[in-house]
Amino acid sequence: MFPRIRMRRLRRSGSIRALVRETRLSVEDLIYPLFVIHGRGKREPVSSMPGQFRLTVDELVKEVRGAYDLGVKAVMLFGIPKVKDELGSEAYARDGIVQMATRAIKEAIPELAVGADICLCSYTLHGHCGIVTGGKVDNDRTLELISRAALSLAESGADIVAPSGMMDGQVRAIREALDEMGFGDTVIMAYSAKYASCFYGPFRDAAGSAPAFGDRRGYQLDPPNSREAIVEMQLDIEEGADIVMVKPALLYLDVIRAARERIFKPIAAFNVSGEYAMIKLAVQMGWLDEEKVVMELLTSIKRAGADIIITYFAKKVAEILS
Repeated sequence: MFPRIRMRRLRRSGSIRALVRETRLSVEDLIYPLFVIHGRGKREPVSSMPGQFRLTVDELVKEVRGAYDLGVKAVMLFGIPKVKDELGSEAYARDGIVQMATRAIKEAIPELAVGADICLCSYTLHGHCGIVTGGKVDNDRTLELISRAALSLAESGADIVAPSGMMDGQVRAIREALDEMGFGDTVIMAYSAKYASCFYGPFRDAAGSAPAFGDRRGYQLDPPNSREAIVEMQLDIEEGADIVMVKPALLYLDVIRAARERIFKPIAAFNVSGEYAMIKLAVQMGWLDEEKVVMELLTSIKRAGADIIITYFAKKVAEILS
């Protein structure tokens, strides 16, 4: 009669496996990140991210419509400006590229949740995430510009603003600015645990945001640290964050799990450009099955404890699940 406990009973068919499945990935868990550029009728391929494009606003609306029809309910916008300067002024301009894109999407699909990344690196000549003084990012002077960008995006119709610069006090500065101007319902999704990772390379290629000198280790989290990430999340929540984020996702599943055990606000995880590119290239070489590996990857992020996953695979997953 041995063994008396037979675990395989619950694995013998797809219908039974589905009944006892512990972690379920839904298209409603996903946010689709997209790059937007000035112009019209352009879909510029991102060479380091096969299948991803820099889209003009008209093409962006078409892409978003297609994803929405498949069930994707939220997007995150990243802008590539026409002109860069020392203060990243297009990030907070009324006619900034993300502001224009947000208005267009909300007009076309009012029900879609539009998130907008708030950082200055794509908009500045030096490629750093704030005002540079004496070769270093000036944290406190940068807060004013970040707040202006958040307010500009909220005025354009953004449902979610997502500060990603890792400036101390950025969430409080944004929350106070939004509340003062009547945007108390605008959600803040804070990049609370954004690591100084080498997995952002393809994104920097797509957004033209590589730093002109030095690196960002002075303000992004040191990869060996996990307790520090929890402190950052707790501070952001105290300052008014509605959602906190871990970025990247795949190499920091332990941080997501640790956060899940201590944090009771929604947790997002960003499946970043390097993780995307790594899989796409392996698929192109015939080494991996794209559908299976994408579903296993995103399920692992959900299983670790993420409520929300920002992923370039969002549309692909929606097609699979539909």
